[in-house]
Amino acid sequence: MGTSPSTATQLQSKLDHLPGQPGVYLMKSATGDILYVGKAAVLASRVRSYFQKGADQTPKTRLLMSQVADLETIVTRSELEALILESNLIKRHRPKFNIILRDDKQYPYLRLPVRENFPRLSIVRKVQKDGALYYGPYTDGGALKSTLKVIRKVFPLATCEIEIDGTAERACIEFEIKRCMAPCIGNQSRDDYHRIVTQVRQFLEGRDTELLDDLREQMHIAADRQAFEDAARLRDRIVSIERTLEKQRIAQTTATDQDVFGVARQGTAVDLQMLFVRGGLLIGRKDFFWPEASETSDEELVRCTIEQFYNKDGLPPKELLVPAALNEAGLIEHWLAVKKGASVRIVAPERGTKHQLVLLAEENAAAALADHLRNEEAGRQAVEELKRLLRLEKVPQRIEGFDISNTMGSESVASFVVWEEGRARKSDYRKFRIKTVTGANDFASMKEAVARRYGEAENLPLPDLVLIDGGLGQLAAAMDGLRDAGHPGLPIIGLAKAKGEKEERIFLPGRKNPIILKPTSPATHLLQRIRDEAHRFAITYHRKLRGKALTTSKLDHIIGIGEIRRNMLLRKFGSLDKIAAATDAQLREAGIDAKTAAEVRKALTLKPV
Repeated sequence: MGTSPSTATQLQSKLDHLPGQPGVYLMKSATGDILYVGKAAVLASRVRSYFQKGADQTPKTRLLMSQVADLETIVTRSELEALILESNLIKRHRPKFNIILRDDKQYPYLRLPVRENFPRLSIVRKVQKDGALYYGPYTDGGALKSTLKVIRKVFPLATCEIEIDGTAERACIEFEIKRCMAPCIGNQSRDDYHRIVTQVRQFLEGRDTELLDDLREQMHIAADRQAFEDAARLRDRIVSIERTLEKQRIAQTTATDQDVFGVARQGTAVDLQMLFVRGGLLIGRKDFFWPEASETSDEELVRCTIEQFYNKDGLPPKELLVPAALNEAGLIEHWLAVKKGASVRIVAPERGTKHQLVLLAEENAAAALADHLRNEEAGRQAVEELKRLLRLEKVPQRIEGFDISNTMGSESVASFVVWEEGRARKSDYRKFRIKTVTGANDFASMKEAVARRYGEAENLPLPDLVLIDGGLGQLAAAMDGLRDAGHPGLPIIGLAKAKGEKEERIFLPGRKNPIILKPTSPATHLLQRIRDEAHRFAITYHRKLRGKALTTSKLDHIIGIGEIRRNMLLRKFGSLDKIAAATDAQLREAGIDAKTAAEVRKALTLKPV
């Protein structure tokens, strides 16, 4: 260990007085940076094992110990508390010697509040213990949209946000097209509505045999009483469900919800794939890639992934299928069961259908790993080419891209995105509302955005290269912003196409003629990708602000109209003009009383209808 005599003495004193209880240990560098976080059933035994002479250690552990100058321990009441604390500390500090999931997303779930009189499905990103049922996670937005589309087409469940009490005067168009049975006007009882809710649950939980038997029985009853239109509608529902399940089912298993783990390796690179199987249906997948993890075992990778992934708001399924048995499986099962509120099993199957699912996850991991390695090689070629083209002192590992978006000068915004070590670093993205510029002045807006990014005190590293979307004018404005921020020496370029030309051009400070890029060049593809991402991020933010200004400015100031009711009105009527033109009966149907309706019309400057 590279420590001073006094530091070594202090460290030895801590080793001599380690607690014998469960807890967490933090290994630190001489500068106080946290290098590694671990947990132990007995802190004294586990921590001292690192410092024993002649201990059989991996090269990674030897490198860690060569940098350790200090340590800290935190005692917990149990191993379970130690596991939870370890996960939280890893998430907060992201130590460089821990296995880290480079994924901070909260994936969407479908929420079904079955305790309500007339439950409606909604999309949420946080699972709560509120008595509702949650289905997911849907890591693929397309899969979520497809599931919702099938449900709304097949099951006549209400989708509105009004209070359903059976007293509405008129049903909406969803009733006319048979997508809802209009419980709002008393056309459907609570019991009958809950029969539809039960069918939705059966569909989402993979209980297709039970669901289809129930629907066939209803179809025969309708046919026997000569309600042939109802029978035909039920027949069509059965056909739609059978087709959907045929496309989505990946395994003839029970309806047990499962998350399946598979690992693939090539050289030092490792990919871990998670398949999310709900009732035999694959609803999504997620892969985690580490370019340097050859010294980490499959068991440790899977265990660290489980601990960090479910430490978020995610809801664990009933069963986790893993490629190899886990150390401390019982402890992890206990922790997951506490989160879920029901038992959770971790299984390492060696044969049968469950084993086939693990093999499928491993095949997906191998395919994803090949894609990552191809992308990494293309990224290496791209930054090497940029270093040569731009005559940079070093390879640009961190590139930040800027863009401006506005409509005729209104709601001007700027964005910057970050590309670091071959991938987007979305946690470092930022967006700005332009404050000092009036009208459509992209040059001045660019100057402000760059000056604010590099002048404001924020704990973000400086980039190796700044990329501006635009030519010489935008580049000059951005350089003024760098000077105002006190960083005139940062490497900076502009990227733009000449009018009517296909080739991308790089504009450099102090150089009139641009560098013309080859369309097939790796550097071209990388710069285009960063520029397009900055444009996407800026225009998304601009549309959000513009939409809010156009559609909610008048409604926002009306007492009795909150965000939920405002959005419901806009969805129901389509525009402010149509809201203002609605009759008293139509507004009552939307849950607006007479006093609030008068305020709405007053705000929208129209007379009562």
